[in-house]
Order: sequence, then structure tokens, then C-alpha cells
Amino acid sequence: MPETIIGDKEFENIPSIKSKALRINLNENIYGTFAEIGAGQETVRNFFRAGGASGTIAKTMSAYDKDFSDAIYGIEEDGRYVTESRLQKMLSHEFNLIEERINREKHPNRLFFSYANTVATIDFAKKYKGHGWVGIRYQIDPKEPYNEITLHIRFHENDAQLQQITLGTLGVNLIYGAYYKYDQPNKLLRYLYDHIDKDKIEIDTINFSGPRFKDVDNRLMSLQLIKNGMTDAVMFNPEGHNILPARILYKKNILALRGSFRPVTKVNIDMFERSYEMFLKENRVEKDRTEVIFEITLSNLRAEGEIDEEDFMDRARLLCSLGHTVMISNFQEYYKLVEYFSRYTKMRMGLAMGVNNLVDIFDEKYYRHLSGGILEAFGKLFFKDLKVYLYPMKDAETGEYTNSENLKVHPRMKELYKFFKYNGKVVDITDYNPDNMEIFSREVLAMIETGEEGWEQMLPPGVSEIIKDKQLFNYKPTAEKVDN
Repeated sequence: MPETIIGDKEFENIPSIKSKALRINLNENIYGTFAEIGAGQETVRNFFRAGGASGTIAKTMSAYDKDFSDAIYGIEEDGRYVTESRLQKMLSHEFNLIEERINREKHPNRLFFSYANTVATIDFAKKYKGHGWVGIRYQIDPKEPYNEITLHIRFHENDAQLQQITLGTLGVNLIYGAYYKYDQPNKLLRYLYDHIDKDKIEIDTINFSGPRFKDVDNRLMSLQLIKNGMTDAVMFNPEGHNILPARILYKKNILALRGSFRPVTKVNIDMFERSYEMFLKENRVEKDRTEVIFEITLSNLRAEGEIDEEDFMDRARLLCSLGHTVMISNFQEYYKLVEYFSRYTKMRMGLAMGVNNLVDIFDEKYYRHLSGGILEAFGKLFFKDLKVYLYPMKDAETGEYTNSENLKVHPRMKELYKFFKYNGKVVDITDYNPDNMEIFSREVLAMIETGEEGWEQMLPPGVSEIIKDKQLFNYKPTAEKVDN
């Protein structure tokens, strides 16, 4: 039989789950353990069914009972079991056991691995769909230190058995990708969804570490999660590390600032500082239970139709250097952002924005896809205890300031705007610095790229030094004059 005939199209032939498991099993050197808690032993089941598992599986276990699990892996400080800390303890414990019990002299070429997951599937009432941590610690070379891939998942299916099957498929994809796609982490990421529809499961955090991933920037991998439709939002802390959104947002008051931050200017920081002061004065807002999020939407990361990853890194470095938590999202509309925050908290929320952003919120064209139109969107946006803190805008020609009192929206939206204004949902930032009114990030960016002087004074302290030192935003250092 011929392999191809006239009219055939090229396509990527994705190995079946059985084929992936069998290839792992038939490798005489890959050898390790499986520890799965919370959703059966669905991953290792695929390896048993594929055949030839005796040379691959050293041990498989599932410490379901909490006391038994604590006796093996230790007690968590917060008393929870579906956490990154628990996953790390599982990986460390099982990997250490392999190294203790398997003689390296007898098996010099063995590539050890430890796969683990700790999950909670959908509850009986079907109100909480469940989530989990999944990871693998493994070797590509027996003489090298181990590599590690960990990720957090959120289930979207409405049946526990279906969630178990999906988790088992994801586990096989992870192990297979770890061994055969480690040199192409972007592909490894995409292949996690082989034979899985993206509406079944969400990956909202992933981290790579170890010698084989020394050049991988986990923030860029987070960006790939959104770009590939695996999640709607990712976050990283001021140290630049990926962080689980739930860990930051759970039961917190949230103040969010959306912008391009290209680069972050004195206007952005003034807006943040003034709105933060006002937010902390609101009822039931405590400073130690308040998070400030600097959010960049995916649309703001696009340049000429494609996401500019280098540009993304430039913005992330600057915001992190100023000590801020950064969020990258796929939410073009503000109501979707508020809905996302509402997953994790019922406490107060605030949005700090400029005049143009508020005018856009009252533009009907953004809500035509909703059956309830703009009213449905506003119901979602202002349903929670939310307030908009409006930063004024100065007209360059007339010198007139635009704020919530004289802001102009479409005539059809005028009464709707008045309703929210009079009910205190939109308030002006009054204690702003008027010296910042003529600073625009696009002009600052143009000055940086063309080498025009004076842009340094438009940025927060320390930012210009970072831009120059790292040569961000196409900054080109001025050539030093050479004495004749």
C-alpha cells in the first residue's frame, strides 16, 4: 500500500495516548514512580494498559487517607492538601526513595522520574468543579541533576469520572513531553492538550526548572498559556516568578490598573498612588487584605498582529522592578476582568483608569455579542461592590481638564452614565499631580527609540536606569565621543 496518494495534505500525526505510554514503557532506561491523590490512579493506568510497564514502573501509590498522607509527606502548615507545597513534598519524597533504593552501579543508565498529582475533583453538589497540581521530576541524563515541570489545573467538566479520564490523559502527555519535547518547551506546552479539548481543563500556572530548562523564562511560558487559549489570565509576583492567581486574589480587596505600560510612566504611578489612597479609605478595606494588580491585556501586547515577546518582557521587568504584581489577561472588556476576580473574592474591588478608558466602557459596540447588550455587561461590572477611580485628562490645546463631571458619552448612554455617577460608582481622583498631565507613554517610547533627550524625567525613579542598562524598548546608547 502506498503511504501517500494524489491529493493528500500534510498534517501533524499526533501519537495516541497508548502509543505515548508504550514508547515510555519500551525505553529500557526510563524508570520511576507514580503518586496520585484525589482522582484515582488514572495516569499510571494508561501505562499498565499499554503493556511492558514492568520495566518502567518502580512503584505506584495513592495515599488517599489524610492521616496516612501526612505520615508519608508531612503536615502542611495551612492544613490543605491540594497545594503546590504538597506536590513538591510528594515529588521530593518519591524521587529520594528511588535514589536510595536503586543501586546506581547496577543501573548506571537509568533515567529516574517521579510523577505526582494532588487534586480535588468536582464536589457532590457540582458547585465547585475542582482543581489540582500536577508535576514530574526527572532526568534526561543519569549524570545530570533532575529537571522539573509543575503546573496547576482547573477542571471544567461536570462529572468526576470524566475529570479523572482527562487528568490521566494530561499526565501521559506531560511525561511524554518531558522526555521527548524538553528541547522545545513551546511545543511541549501545546502537546499537553493532545486528545483533550480545551474546554475540559485549564492550565493557569506552569513552571520549568533544571539544567535542561535553564534558558526557559517562565513568564514567557505563562504568555504562551494565554496565547494558546489554555487560560484567560496569568500572574507573576514582583520577583518575576509565576504565581497561582488564587493565591494572590483569594478573599482579597482588589484594586486593578489596566494599561500598556510601554513604558510605565509617572502618570501610571500617580494614578496608582492616588487611587490606592482613596481605595484604602473605603469601608471594609484593610491594607493587609488588599492587592494591587497591574494588568496588561493580550491586545496591548500585539504588534503588527503578532505578540511581541521581547516587548512583553520589557514591560514585565519594569513593573516587577517597581515591586508590583503583574497580570496578563485575555479580557478585552472590563466586565470580564471583574468576573474573573469574582471567582476568588467577594470583597471590594476598584478599577483605576483614565478618561478614554471610561468612555470606551460606555461604548455599545463592545457588547453586541451579549444577548443583554450593555445592560448585561454593566450588571456584571457593577454588580459587585465595585468603584471606578477616574484619573483626569488635560486638553493640550485648551488646557481644560476632563473628569467625571464634564465627561461626554454617547447621547443614548448619558442617563445610564448619570445613574452610575450619582450612585457613587464613578469618583474622581482629585489629588493628582498636574505636572504629569502632558506625559504620554507613546511619546516617551518614541523619544527612547529615536534617542531624543528628556524622556528620563517622565518616568518613575530608577526606571530610566533599567531601560538604559538592559537596553529595553529599542534603546540605543549614545556613542561616546572619542578624543582626537
